[in-house]
Amino acid sequence: MTTTGKPEKILIVGGGTAGWMAACLLNSRWPDIEVCVLESRDIGVVGVGEGSTPHLKVFFDAVGIEESEWMPKCNATYKNGISFHGWSSIPGFESYFHPFPAQTDDLLTVPLFLRNVQARLRGDYAHAHPDSYFLETYLAQNNLGPLADECFPFGAAYGYHFDSKLLGQFLSEKAVARGVKRIIGTVTEVLLSTDGAISSVRLAGNDTLEADFFVDCSGFRSLLMQGALKTRFLGFEDNLFNDAAVVLPSETSTTIPPETRSTALSNGWAWKIPLTNRYGNGYVYSSSHIDADRAETELRQNLGLLESDTPARHLNMKVGRVASHWTKNCLAVGLSQGFIEPLEATAIALSFETVRRFMLHFERGGFTNQGADDFNREINTKFEGIRDYIVCHYKVNQRRDTAYWRDNAENTKLSEHLSRILYLWQHSENFAQEMQANHLGGSYQPKSWACLLAGYGVFPPLRSSTGSPTAEASQEQDQLADFIRRCALNFRPHNELLAPAVAEQSVV
Repeated sequence: MTTTGKPEKILIVGGGTAGWMAACLLNSRWPDIEVCVLESRDIGVVGVGEGSTPHLKVFFDAVGIEESEWMPKCNATYKNGISFHGWSSIPGFESYFHPFPAQTDDLLTVPLFLRNVQARLRGDYAHAHPDSYFLETYLAQNNLGPLADECFPFGAAYGYHFDSKLLGQFLSEKAVARGVKRIIGTVTEVLLSTDGAISSVRLAGNDTLEADFFVDCSGFRSLLMQGALKTRFLGFEDNLFNDAAVVLPSETSTTIPPETRSTALSNGWAWKIPLTNRYGNGYVYSSSHIDADRAETELRQNLGLLESDTPARHLNMKVGRVASHWTKNCLAVGLSQGFIEPLEATAIALSFETVRRFMLHFERGGFTNQGADDFNREINTKFEGIRDYIVCHYKVNQRRDTAYWRDNAENTKLSEHLSRILYLWQHSENFAQEMQANHLGGSYQPKSWACLLAGYGVFPPLRSSTGSPTAEASQEQDQLADFIRRCALNFRPHNELLAPAVAEQSVV
C-alpha cells in the first residue's frame, strides 16, 4: 500500500470474461497499480455463445479497443435487440421485439407508442403492439446492422453476440500486452489478516500470493467473497424458478440475423444466438418442472436435431446475489457476485457496472472503504431492478398450457417495486409519466416496460368489439412507418457489415 493509501497490487482470482474485463478496466484507469490475474488450468470456463446489452460497447470504448480488432477474433455479430416468441397466446401478440434505444425514439416513435398504449389501456381501439414503432425493430426485421451512414445524424445503441470463451481469451491477450501479469495456479486456501481482510491466497504447491486488494472472479464458487469472507448469498428462487440450462450449437445460416431470439418452451425458454460460425442455442428451464434429459430432448426437437450426435452441455445456475459486493479489501465481479438468468443478457453489463462504479467510489473515498455502503446499495439496486424486469416476463406470460407457466403467472412473491409498476399499468392515467414521478424507472425505462407488457397483449377488453382506427390514427401510423423506412435507408445489411470477419474465417 502506498503512502496515499492507493493499493500497489490488485490480485484478480479467476479469469474468464469477468476477470479479464476487470483487469482491462483497472489497468486502463490505474496504470501505476500492479494488476495480476490468477487463473487455474483445472477449472473450466462457462464458455457458450452469448449476447450483450450496449454496455459491452461502452466497455470497449473505455479501454480503447476497436470492433475491427476484437469482433473477428470472437466470431462476433451485431445485436439490435431481442425477439420474444410464444410467451403469449393472445392473437396478434404471439411475438414482439424489445429494441435497444435509438436517438430517433424521441422524435416520433416513443410519444406515439406510449399515447396509443395508454388509449388501449383505457379500452379504446388503438394500435398498441410495439413492433411498428421502433427503428431498431425495423432494422432487425430487415436484417440490417446498427451502424448508420455518416450522413445520418442519429445513432442507435446496440449490443453484440460473441463466443464468451474466445472473448475471454482475447481480453487476456490484450491485458497481458498492456502490462497485466498472468499467473497460473489453483487456490487451496484464502488467508485472512487479524482485521478479517484478505491477506493472501495459498496455491497448490504451497506458494502464496499477497496483494493489497482482491477481486473475486472465481465464478459460482465465490471463493473469496462467499467462501473466505462469509458474505451472505440471497437467492432469487422465490421470484425466478429457472435454475438449469442445456446448451447445444447448430449450423449458422446464410443470412445472419442481428437479433437474439427467445422462444418459450414447455418449462422455460430457448435462446438462439447467431455467431459468424454457428448458432449458440440453449434451453433455460426449471429443474422442478422438467428433468435434464427431457429438457435436452425438447431442445433438440425445437432445433430439428433430435437425431444429431452433437453433444449437449448441461449447466446449473445459482440465481441471486451477494448481500454486499464490496467487503473489506475484496470486490466480487461476475458469477461470484451473483447471477440473474440470461433472458435479457445482463451478466456483462452488471460486471462492467460493478467495476466502473467501484473505481469511482474507491477514488472518491481516497482508496478507502468510505464509499462501500453507497456502492453496495447502487449495485444491489441494479440487480433487483433487472430481476424485477425479468420476473415480469414470467408473471404476465399469457400461456396456461403447462404447470410451469401457470405457476409463474400465479406467483405472488413479487417485490414492491414490480407490484407498483404492474398497478400503474392497470390503473394510471399516464403510465410512463407516473413511473417517472414515482422513480420506478431504475434499470429499465418506461419504453421497455411498455414494450414488454404491450408486447404480451396485457390489456383490458375493448369497450367496443367493432372498433377501428380513425382516419387520423391511420395517417399517423402511415407517417411513422414511412419515417422509420426512410431512416433505415441509412443502414447497411448485417451480412455486409460482417463480411470482412467472415472472409477472414474462410481464409483461416
